Amino acid sequence: MKTNMSFFNRLISLVVVIQSSCSHAFLAPPPPSLSTRPFSNNDANQSPTISSTRARTRARSSLRNDDLNSDKAYPSVGPAAVDMNAYNVPLSTSLSEWTALLSPSDSLQSRGIFLSARNRREHFVDTLRFAVKREGGLGLMLREIAGGREDGAGITVVEEVLPGGNAEGVGIAEGDSIVGATLALRQSSSSSSSAQSNETPPLQTVEERIDLATECLGYDATISALASLPPPSSPSEELLLTVKRIRRQPGVDVTLRYPPSSNEPDATLRLFAGENLRRAMLTRGIKLNDPLARRFDSGGRGDCGADGTCATCAVGIGRGEGSSSSSLLSPMKDTERQILKEKPGWRMACKVVV
Repeated sequence: MKTNMSFFNRLISLVVVIQSSCSHAFLAPPPPSLSTRPFSNNDANQSPTISSTRARTRARSSLRNDDLNSDKAYPSVGPAAVDMNAYNVPLSTSLSEWTALLSPSDSLQSRGIFLSARNRREHFVDTLRFAVKREGGLGLMLREIAGGREDGAGITVVEEVLPGGNAEGVGIAEGDSIVGATLALRQSSSSSSSAQSNETPPLQTVEERIDLATECLGYDATISALASLPPPSSPSEELLLTVKRIRRQPGVDVTLRYPPSSNEPDATLRLFAGENLRRAMLTRGIKLNDPLARRFDSGGRGDCGADGTCATCAVGIGRGEGSSSSSLLSPMKDTERQILKEKPGWRMACKVVV
């Protein structure tokens, strides 16, 4: 098929600039604290409302917090192109934003109560993992912001990471909610086949894993769950904590620059991470598909409806301030790369996720 590149006429170009600022106009005063005290391994072992599973796996080396979240990928977007800690919110914001939703079972998750942000337009809930040494306590001050129910349900967050404690410096932040804990108990045993001979039996290390689910538990139930774990077996033993954290939605400013012949002024749009570029521009009133553009696939006019074959929504990607604009967009796939192979720096807006 002969390539018709006339669809690049009269198309707009984009400059993408990252913005870390976010409005806090919707924040409400934080609710009162119901209970506050530090957690230690000496807390009484009560009967918590938790789920616990045990599994045996091969032993692994000590966990590094630098590696636990470094390769984290977000749905539809992939790995973050910026430091996500820049979008953390203060404790006062977390206290007012945390809420819980009762969700029915579906193909992706079972029925249960799950944490959420009240203002999901401005904030989202991220999930992170951190390894904390157990000897001497975790060094976390917990605070219940919702609870008092007979079933133990509620919301408990980290109010303070105690100075000098085991959790200091590992990455846990004020306002995080502990939703899970994993303890790996290592055991050494000799090989049964070698034990029957006169040879010195080699040691085989296995790992028993205890998993606790603590999402949407009140203070007492959270403490009871963590205290139900066996005492530390060594000073270096670590507990893998899974926490949920409220973060601001990363915002991207998109500057639209039209060709001089169109007599259109530049326009700036605020997009949130995860938005499809074509859909976001259309919903904001931008006429993206030039009526005079020729289709790549057939040579006729009209768009393909975001199938990624006509290329009438192709846009040029300019360089933004402080970061490469291409690093803020989803990677180009084979079909798009083939269509635009003679136009480096261009993207098909229907296939781009910010």
